[in-house]
Amino acid sequence: RSLHVQAGVRDMNLQGQDWDTVVIRKKAPSGSAAKDKDAINAARRSGAEIDAVKKYNAGGNKAAAAGPVKNAVKLENETEDFHHDRVSFDLKKAIMQARLDKKMTQAQLAQMINEKPQVIQEYESGKAIPNQQVLGKIERALGAKLRGKKAKK
Repeated sequence: RSLHVQAGVRDMNLQGQDWDTVVIRKKAPSGSAAKDKDAINAARRSGAEIDAVKKYNAGGNKAAAAGPVKNAVKLENETEDFHHDRVSFDLKKAIMQARLDKKMTQAQLAQMINEKPQVIQEYESGKAIPNQQVLGKIERALGAKLRGKKAKK
């Protein structure tokens, strides 16, 4: 009798099972993936229907086809030389002389005015674009007038 009860329990557990075959497939590509060359070739091989339509004026450079830009002629005729002003020769010499008079290194001067040593180096080499705030700090630190009419030469 115990054998019969066990078989009945086993049958009860299997009754709710679904034994049908399930097939899982990838979903078909959509959007731009469906327009990919590989996807189109795969569709051709499988015999699927393919509809190819060329868009009107697609892929053309409309700006180049329209002709030269109106402002291009103005740009070509422009002769003004655009560049930033650099530190003048007199200013860079004055900074260097005032610093050497105080027996300071570029790094020490930079530390006094809370700037990087590279800033002082650029000013003294004439590569820096003058900044009035930085020049003011240098003047105060060195105790010398570097700008204006009464600047030391």
